[in-house]
Amino acid sequence: MGLYDTARLFGFEVESSDNLRFIPLAVHFNLDRFGLCISLEQWQMLPYDNRVLLARFPIEDEAGPEKNFDLALEEMLKTHADSAPEKVEGDTEPVWAHADAVPETVIRQSSLCGVSAPSLSKWAELDRFQRYALAKLSHNTDKANHDFLPAMREFGLTE
Repeated sequence: MGLYDTARLFGFEVESSDNLRFIPLAVHFNLDRFGLCISLEQWQMLPYDNRVLLARFPIEDEAGPEKNFDLALEEMLKTHADSAPEKVEGDTEPVWAHADAVPETVIRQSSLCGVSAPSLSKWAELDRFQRYALAKLSHNTDKANHDFLPAMREFGLTE
């Protein structure tokens, strides 16, 4: 599978990503798959066209991680930010990969946002990237994430 024709953004991300000023979830997804981490400052040092390109890499599991994502990112950061992505240990059993249990962080974030957590059947109906998005948006259980409720709405989990 090749690159998408356009940046892969959820509807709720279009406004909140502020024209790709912030790292979109598709890029976070691939960073996580490759065990890489970049700062917001590094992301913002990349030219807009580079950010769009990174957001066009596939996220489907059937395709497997696009081998050129890590190489492209490394070269872009070297060229435009005189830096490199940090290597981190990846999660071999991420909670979002399982459709058989709603993660506690998603339940807690739902409560913080004043909505019911997704039922197990609704959670199981989400595709892996949607589950990833909700899990990523709910990693901080101390305060409500401003994108969590719009994501829940977009995924048909709340009104």
